[in-house]
Order: sequence, then structure tokens, then C-alpha cells
Amino acid sequence: MTRQSITLTMPNDNWLKNQIQSKEYTSKSEVVNDLIRKARAKQGEIEFIQAKLKKSENSGFIIQSSEEILTEFKDELRHDGKL
Repeated sequence: MTRQSITLTMPNDNWLKNQIQSKEYTSKSEVVNDLIRKARAKQGEIEFIQAKLKKSENSGFIIQSSEEILTEFKDELRHDGKL
């Protein structure tokens, strides 16, 4: 694993400490790694939705609004357990 040194604001440091005190995590590193994993997963979902929207927009005439398409894709992700 790579070691990093980061500077945290006081509110963020306090939040990390609270996560450890609550026994949810055993170290700040564990909390940060979990946050990064969740952010990466969310980014993957966003990229998936963007790709679907772009494909839909490039496929020709559509009668759905982009909001309706986005809702449909999110419903599909929820149904598949990916969201």
C-alpha cells in the first residue's frame, strides 16, 4: 500500500475521529479508503448513465426528456442492484 500524508480541516478530522469512536471503523485510513471506494463506485454509475444518455441522444429522434431517460436508467440500476 502507498502511504500518504494529508491535511484535514478540523471539522473533517473530528468527523473521522467520530467514525472511529463509533466502532464503525478501526482507523482513519479505513474510513478514507471506504469513502474513496464509494466515490469511485458513484463515479462509475455516473459514467454509465452518461454513456447511456449519449447513446440515446445519438440514436436519433426521442420523445423522452433527458430527465425521463435519467430516471429510467436509475430505475434499471436500482433493479439490477447497482444503485
